Amino acid sequence: MTRSRTIRMKIVGLLLVPLMSMVVLWGVIAAVTAGESLELREYTTLWSNLRHPAYRLIGEIQRERLASTRLLRSGGSMERSSANAQRARTDQAAEEFKVQTAKSKDASPAISSQVDQVLIQLGRLDALRGEIDAGLTARVHAIETYSAMIDSLFGLHRRVAFVDDIPIYEQSRIVIDLGYAKELLTREQAVASGPTTAQERRIFTQLVGNRRFLVDQSVAELDPAMRDAQVALLTSPLYQRMRVMEDQIIAGRTPEGWVTTTESLSKSFQDFQMTASQMLTARAAPVADSVLLRALILGGTGLALVVVSIVISMRAGNRLSKELVTLRMAALEVAQDRLPQVVEKLRKGEQIDVPEVKVASTTTEIDDVGQAFSTVQSTAVEAAVGQAQLREGVGHVFRNLARRSQTLLHRQRIQLEGMQHKATEPDALDDLFRLDHLTTRMRRHAEGLIILSGATPGRGWSKPVPLHDVARGATAEVEDYQRVVVEPMPSHALVGPLVGDVIHLIAELIENATVYSPPHTPVMVRGEAAARGFAIEVEDRGLGMSPEELADLNTRLASPPEFDLADSDRLGLFVVARLAARHDIRVTLRGSPYGGTTAIVLIPAEHVTQQSETPAEPTARPIKVVRGE
Repeated sequence: MTRSRTIRMKIVGLLLVPLMSMVVLWGVIAAVTAGESLELREYTTLWSNLRHPAYRLIGEIQRERLASTRLLRSGGSMERSSANAQRARTDQAAEEFKVQTAKSKDASPAISSQVDQVLIQLGRLDALRGEIDAGLTARVHAIETYSAMIDSLFGLHRRVAFVDDIPIYEQSRIVIDLGYAKELLTREQAVASGPTTAQERRIFTQLVGNRRFLVDQSVAELDPAMRDAQVALLTSPLYQRMRVMEDQIIAGRTPEGWVTTTESLSKSFQDFQMTASQMLTARAAPVADSVLLRALILGGTGLALVVVSIVISMRAGNRLSKELVTLRMAALEVAQDRLPQVVEKLRKGEQIDVPEVKVASTTTEIDDVGQAFSTVQSTAVEAAVGQAQLREGVGHVFRNLARRSQTLLHRQRIQLEGMQHKATEPDALDDLFRLDHLTTRMRRHAEGLIILSGATPGRGWSKPVPLHDVARGATAEVEDYQRVVVEPMPSHALVGPLVGDVIHLIAELIENATVYSPPHTPVMVRGEAAARGFAIEVEDRGLGMSPEELADLNTRLASPPEFDLADSDRLGLFVVARLAARHDIRVTLRGSPYGGTTAIVLIPAEHVTQQSETPAEPTARPIKVVRGE
């Protein structure tokens, strides 16, 4: 069975679907917009922790590359001393790079991967230096190895330059390309730092062509502010002299002042690159502020709309929920309070006044349901009134028939007593005794009808009666009394007004025991004092009952139900329950050790006294204990 939920929960559930969709949509828009701003803000951090240390490291590796090339050309002590000093500066820059990049390495998987590639390339430095010192490597191989390290650092520049702002990204890409053009210039410087071979001239020619193409293409795309500075550098006499020297080197000559000229131009290109990068970094901050402001405005507006939607939806849902809860409470009040009270008052014969069910609502359907409940209440009250009248009429019929039967049976018993006194033949006397016993049983059934009608039988005693005699008197009112064994009981007596009802109650239990047990088995009746009164047990050796049946019957005995005309098979149960409730007597059924059923009748202590020496006198004609008990 599915789990039931309240109306309020279901209404809230219906409202939550669109509201949560709006919240999620607002969250996505705010997150994307704010993410753009944070990414631009992070551009400054990445410049400080990644690109700036990378630029410095690139410069030191470029200088070490030139020093190593010179060392490989001459192998002099001056070149070796210069190379060692440069290696120390390169190691210091590499260590600073490792420390700084560790702070922002995890900014993205792509950046992290590229940093790892740079560190792998830097790990080749020691091996390369050893080969250079031992003279085991050619100049071209050394230059290419250093260049591979620098290429990985420029790959890091390109990874960091990815930003959602297209103008900033485009200019940053161009600045990186110009920086790479400066790297190509330093490679030319290293290759042509002395006389060149044919292979070195081929490499030099490729480097010159690539650099010139990269510079021409990049300058055309620069912003005017940065383009003017770059154009001024490219049109300077120094740059033009360097171009002439490049042509001379390609032709196989070795121009004077090549290293000095390229060193000066490299520094100028480096200064331009750093200035341009700082300008782009500064330009990202205002853009980030504008994006963040847009995010705040859009997010605030969206949040306000979401809040307004939630408030309106929840108010409407809460109002509808309150109306439905009011309708539910009215229905429960009718079902659980009003109708039971009406039935109880009708049972007591009191006048009833049932107010109309009213549910204040602004919803047509709820008003209709409220009117329907009012109609149902009226119909139920009419049915209850009719049932009460029917029950009262049936009770009157029971009572009238039982009273008439009691009168006739009383007269019959008087005649039978007279006939018993006159009879002299044993067979005739035995027949009269059997008729007297039959009359006693008929009287009990007549009293049962009176009890079911709600009245009280007229039979009673003025003084206490021994409980042993009460049990024997109950046995006398049972058809199969020969099977009943009444064991001796303590000397306790039952107060006179209760004697008739207790005899009837126990007789019903004994008869039930004889009917539902085999004919050859005895029915035991025993009694003993208890802490709260006196307990009488009626035990049979029949087939017994299931735990469910015992629980159902014990519930009926503890709380007497309304008498149901259709349930005539349980007539004795109704009588026992009514009598027990009338005198606060507790009747409990349980399984017996012999497989049958044991009925325990607990009579409260206030109804039990010590046995009186004076025999009790009945206020109405007592039972005649038949012969053979």
